[in-house]
Amino acid sequence: MSHATTAANAAHANAAIPLTEAAAEEYAAEASFRTGTPHRVGVEIEWLVQDADDPARHVTGERVFAALCPADLPAGGAITLEPGGQLELSSAPQPDLERCIEAARRDAAILRGTAAEADLVLTGTGVDAYRAPHRILQTPRYTAMERYFDRRGHWGRVMMCSTASVQVCLDPGDDSASWSGLRRRWALAHRIGPVLLAAFANSPHHGGRSTGWVSTRQLAWSRLDGYRARPPAHPDGDPREVWSRYVLDAPVMCIRRDEPREWLVPDGLTFRAWTRGALRPAPTAADLELHLSTLFPPVRAHGTHLELRMLDAQPGDGWTVPLAIATALLDDPEAAEAAWVHTEQLAKSAADAPPFAWWLRAARFGLAEPLLRTTARALTAAALDALPGMGVSPDVFTECVEFAYRYTDRGRSPGDDLLPGAAHERARHAAPAV
Repeated sequence: MSHATTAANAAHANAAIPLTEAAAEEYAAEASFRTGTPHRVGVEIEWLVQDADDPARHVTGERVFAALCPADLPAGGAITLEPGGQLELSSAPQPDLERCIEAARRDAAILRGTAAEADLVLTGTGVDAYRAPHRILQTPRYTAMERYFDRRGHWGRVMMCSTASVQVCLDPGDDSASWSGLRRRWALAHRIGPVLLAAFANSPHHGGRSTGWVSTRQLAWSRLDGYRARPPAHPDGDPREVWSRYVLDAPVMCIRRDEPREWLVPDGLTFRAWTRGALRPAPTAADLELHLSTLFPPVRAHGTHLELRMLDAQPGDGWTVPLAIATALLDDPEAAEAAWVHTEQLAKSAADAPPFAWWLRAARFGLAEPLLRTTARALTAAALDALPGMGVSPDVFTECVEFAYRYTDRGRSPGDDLLPGAAHERARHAAPAV
């Protein structure tokens, strides 16, 4: 066992032990990937909480707390509130896709009913189309986060208070070289990420107007600090090495301090520089855990799972479709193989483009971009071929087929329904009666 590993294990046991640079790298690598045979599925569903009569009216934190936080969820999901009052439902991890969908649907139905009783609506769009960002959670962490982002413009407040997403949570994988292996799953998640972003883009408006982006949510995340919400520059290497390097080179957003001291840090301080003595005292494992929680790349290593964060929130129970498509592409070996082949041209094009370029193109143009459109159709077809064998119900499979017919096959995404002329387009593209 190396000295770094010994130090990292000691840090796990005692969060107050100062970390050297090597121990911090080891800690980030080992804590963020807990490998094993992949089988569990989870989902995190976020909604904007809006007034039922006036979606442009700000809803107070007291009203949201009173209406939604006492909700008793029958399927074991957990509720959290985001800084602007967005509601997040985190499902309990389930042993397969169908049970994950069933459990999350039950809990989501309870939340929608509870919201309706309080004249509130849970809205599934990627960004608030009407209201200016307004933070309702007053905690030292969110105060420091807001001030950190304010140094760089207004997009940090938009991200914190006005965005909502669907996050697919899947096991990292095992240590094999097969499609169940961590290295392949990590690389494939990054390859399909821009395609999923484009296919499920659902946030073309903010501030009461069209922004010119199909995913304004992704635009907001991309503008945070040029680093923490973007993927590693070269995610096709060893995931542990790629991730630990990414973590240590990221700017530190805040440091936990005793009240009344603020959590702010010098601008531009990276965690690596901190371990090298740029700030005293030296960081600890607890400091590194806080730092990890402030990193938001589109594919995030989260210990027990990989978190796919590139998906805009979807209307109604539309979150089931990206959950099913993404899970099929990563968990079914034949679908994973097909997805790798069908993203090859995109991967080669990305290698010759500036970092993050295809993620931005996906957020800007969606499936109007020809290569993304062609790739999305191929990936969706591969997922649809896999889903029956994964045990999903006929209803879920039908929803995925209908989504493909209405959107992906036609080069459209859900946000297109929100644009001028959408009612006419919905009628023109409606599935024929059977």
